[in-house]
Amino acid sequence: MFSKLPGVFVACIVLSLAAATPTTPLPPPITAPTSPQCCASVVPSTSAAASAVAALVGIDLTGLNVPVGLSCSPITVAGNNCGNTAVTCDEPEVEWGGLIAINCIPITA
Repeated sequence: MFSKLPGVFVACIVLSLAAATPTTPLPPPITAPTSPQCCASVVPSTSAAASAVAALVGIDLTGLNVPVGLSCSPITVAGNNCGNTAVTCDEPEVEWGGLIAINCIPITA
């Protein structure tokens, strides 16, 4: 009769901890752009596309008004032919997986 009691107790604790964990996305820090990136596109942080991608990676762009790069990869070699939009952005966070970069300024030669 009591053999299932420990399992139920553990399940209750896990569910309580999960409910107590905050899931509200945090706004990204905005710093001076220093990271050369090759992005598929650059859109305003207020756009629906930027908001959708930001939600996927758990950041909140509410209240920001900066250019956002989507589908970005670092430019690591001098003279790298980007082929898309070459920009300098805030250093993208590793957990964002190249999906988004913040505060992107076009690179002009």
